[in-house]
Amino acid sequence: MTELAGASSSCCHRPAGRGAMQSVLHHFQRLRGREGGSHFINTSSPRGEAKMSITSDEVNFLVYRYLQESGFSHSAFTFGIESHISQSNINGTLVPPAALISILQKGLQYVEAEISINEDGTVFDGRPIESLSLIDAVMPDVVQTRQQAFREKLAQQQASAAAAAATAAATAATTTSASVSQQNPSKNREATVNGEENRAHSVNNHAKPMEVDGEVEIPSSKATVLRGHESEVFICAWNPVSDLLASGSGDSTARIWNLNENSSGGSTQLVLRHCIREGGHDVPSNKDVTSLDWNTNGTLLATGSYDGFARIWTEDGNLASTLGQHKGPIFALKWNRKGNYILSAGVDKTTIIWDAHTGEAKQQFPFHSAPALDVDWQNNTTFASCSTDMCIHVCRLGCDRPVKTFQGHTNEVNAIKWDPSGMLLASCSDDMTLKIWSMKQEVCIHDLQAHNKEIYTIKWSPTGPATSNPNSNIMLASASFDSTVRLWDIERGVCTHTLTKHQEPVYSVAFSPDGKYLASGSFDKCVHIWNTQSGNLVHSYRGTGGIFEVCWNARGDKVGASASDGSVSSTSGLLGSGVLGAAFVS
Repeated sequence: MTELAGASSSCCHRPAGRGAMQSVLHHFQRLRGREGGSHFINTSSPRGEAKMSITSDEVNFLVYRYLQESGFSHSAFTFGIESHISQSNINGTLVPPAALISILQKGLQYVEAEISINEDGTVFDGRPIESLSLIDAVMPDVVQTRQQAFREKLAQQQASAAAAAATAAATAATTTSASVSQQNPSKNREATVNGEENRAHSVNNHAKPMEVDGEVEIPSSKATVLRGHESEVFICAWNPVSDLLASGSGDSTARIWNLNENSSGGSTQLVLRHCIREGGHDVPSNKDVTSLDWNTNGTLLATGSYDGFARIWTEDGNLASTLGQHKGPIFALKWNRKGNYILSAGVDKTTIIWDAHTGEAKQQFPFHSAPALDVDWQNNTTFASCSTDMCIHVCRLGCDRPVKTFQGHTNEVNAIKWDPSGMLLASCSDDMTLKIWSMKQEVCIHDLQAHNKEIYTIKWSPTGPATSNPNSNIMLASASFDSTVRLWDIERGVCTHTLTKHQEPVYSVAFSPDGKYLASGSFDKCVHIWNTQSGNLVHSYRGTGGIFEVCWNARGDKVGASASDGSVSSTSGLLGSGVLGAAFVS
């Protein structure tokens, strides 16, 4: 992604996932070290209580490893020679993968902490920054500039709130006056109609999204918080046959939450600790869990990690297999429908099909020229992959080259999804376009341009041919950093609804199993539920952390959401004539 959010728990945007990681890579593709020697930088506190030293050998080694892990083999070789890496006394086996990225993220956290604290030591009430890139962080006046911008934003919000209160009071007075005045009923009716027209006009031209109507908001009193994670929760997924909700976090664990109604003692959790072998012992990897997916019958859970390993777990939390062949973080993984293969995509520019029974790699596909970001199965042996190299490859098990390559995006491709029939492939990109492809032709069928910022993810509705809802028209939803969600009629190639209640980037969308509702999650901490036919907002829940992922359970009566503040909550409210329960993993 071209927009990098900070890596703190308050405002990071999937630091171990596609967006932040790729922005870090982009900013440091031309990073170079100093030649030769071992130079020291010593720092200490004003009272001399804490010291640290940074040597050029250490910096050079981290840059060298970064170049290797990112696939810049020629640059790494040249840099290693010029900086005398072979002569340093650093034991490379002790340095974990992506160490440079990790320390850069910690640096961003420190700058964000500076921005969040006033000169008198008090903490800003609210979230001072929306996003912080590495380039922003190195600017000498970033702290003062961001703090001043936040103060101005707070002042503007307070002024707007005061104006809104005054308007509400005036409206109430007008309504009261109209109700007691019966002398000219026709005039009162005319005023009501004009007032409605004027209100609609103001909505269409409002500079900011409207506040959520109190009638659709699910109150926090109906939320049950499930605590356990110790860091951001990037992903979540319901078991396809029962109310088990899996979540993956920056605390190097995945968890399985039992939200079945017959579970004893309320919800319970299983902790799936991601460990690596060091010195003959299992130790925590201390790496983010970046992806997870249940198999079709809900008996096995696959997870992908920033440590470069994929793992298979049983539904009762036991580790069944560890899959290790990637040379860097895993960004995505998917079970095929049959359940015999797992597909993974990594920063090492490759995708791998794994045998789920033996844990062995069936085939590795080294066709991308940059990190692979997403994968999706077309059928049990054919899949598509996308990358920061702006290309989409369609590959098949047993074939030594792609069976199809789609080119047309002008920036990195963030997500791809086959429609339920496997006939059409949708892709979204940082170039702000959504494209629809067919295996029958080389160029895209539709090039949909409506969003004005990066499109982060897309989802097809479970409707139309090859679904359990064949009589309903198929739709495609797109979520963007422009804070909107759009619903598309793909047959006509037009946007049918633009959903505009979110106030910050939207990271996830999910259709209900019947396709009648769409859940969306944004970094404004809100999960909105929309009617897909009318485009109306029917329910909304405001959590305590930015939302990374939303998902529906198989019955369509619960919504899960993963967020940034480390807790899990469950809420309930009305959805039509049924009950909606929502488990918010935050």
